Amino acid sequence: MVSRRKFIRNTALSSGAILLGAESFGNFFINKKPKVIIIGAGFAGLAAAYKLKQRNIDFVILEARNRVGGRVFSHKIDEAENLVVELGGEWVGKSHTRMRELCDEFKLKLNDNYFHTRLIRSGKFFDKGQWGFSEKWEKKFEQLKKDYHDLSDAGAKKLDKIDWWRYLVNNGCDGEDLVFKELIDSTDFGEDLRHVSAYAALGEYAESNDTNEMDLKIAGGNSEMAFALRDAIGADKIMMQHKVKKIEQGVGVKVTCEDGKVFEGDQIICTIPTLSAKQINWVPALPADTQQAMNELQYARINKNAMLYSNRFWKDESFDLVTDTPGHYFYHGTKNQQSKKGVLISYSIGDKAPVIKSQTDAWKAEMINMSLKAGFGDTKQLLEKQVDYYWGEDAYSKGAYAMYGVGQWFGIMPILQRPFMKTHFAGEHLSDAWQGFMEGAIETGEAAAKLIK
Repeated sequence: MVSRRKFIRNTALSSGAILLGAESFGNFFINKKPKVIIIGAGFAGLAAAYKLKQRNIDFVILEARNRVGGRVFSHKIDEAENLVVELGGEWVGKSHTRMRELCDEFKLKLNDNYFHTRLIRSGKFFDKGQWGFSEKWEKKFEQLKKDYHDLSDAGAKKLDKIDWWRYLVNNGCDGEDLVFKELIDSTDFGEDLRHVSAYAALGEYAESNDTNEMDLKIAGGNSEMAFALRDAIGADKIMMQHKVKKIEQGVGVKVTCEDGKVFEGDQIICTIPTLSAKQINWVPALPADTQQAMNELQYARINKNAMLYSNRFWKDESFDLVTDTPGHYFYHGTKNQQSKKGVLISYSIGDKAPVIKSQTDAWKAEMINMSLKAGFGDTKQLLEKQVDYYWGEDAYSKGAYAMYGVGQWFGIMPILQRPFMKTHFAGEHLSDAWQGFMEGAIETGEAAAKLIK
């Protein structure tokens, strides 16, 4: 099913995008297969390469990191127990068609990763089923999601001009309902609701399933998909630690890396976050509006603090917990992994994330213990190890997934989606249907590969 968001923007963009694409293809009218340079070995770049290989089109991937996967980053926190946690992209939704198809193709097992949420609020613990939204708000929110599908184009663009918090308040969300929405929804967007486009937010909930696509995870870690794609396209086609410094476009394309190595080809698929793309010296220069759009797009500040415990004191394998404490959101990171030991991940967002990241392990252990005490007593003595990753300090993205602010869904995303000369762009930030998800990266990478002629 084509998402409503995809239909609106693609209708508005179709004529301009097709014209620009036709002008940019150096080999469009030549009976010659092109050589493609793909920038980035995240899911978008790997998916693009896999599509090109299936079409027998030559390519090379240039990757700045020393690993594949990009912002998908599985980490083995306990070698002896073989416990793996996700420090990056976490969930595969039941509606994520391409991810599930590729898992089937590569024989990667998808495990149930659904949770039953608890709450700690004002020092009190509420077990699953003991808390929730009011019946009045539940009914209202269901109606708002239904109304979303009937929005006119003008109505959608008007909605994009206000923030999600204001939209909720304007529609009667108040009191405990508003508190719960702020706690829960901010974990979805990685920032305070006052920073998020109401259209982008409502669209995510209206077009997702009831679990907001928090359904599945790849057995052994989500990086297994990156490894499977790498092996399918050939590891020799991926140049690791090749950070792109300069891109020149003319009759062909010429890409220069920081180590001085030069790669020449016919077309480019650029899949890296906007921060990294903006740092490249483009010759000719990127259009002014593209540069401005790259400067405006923010990426969510998320800190994942994984805590290895000697036993799973939370008992329920489907445990997660939203709190009004600095730890913000806790969830079982080793569900379906056999061991007495287990990992809870503290997922903090926005302004909280850099504050927590900057503290010592001793401080974080004490903070986490205090956050959980209302439900589980003193658990500090069970904590064996901590590993965290703050995406706000990531050298290549300065954030996790893209976060579209007020007015940006229809403002800057169409600009970022445009091809530039012989370059096509891809990445989760450009996905109409699944922006912010691994599915969105896969989808846009494949779409860019299909444009290569």
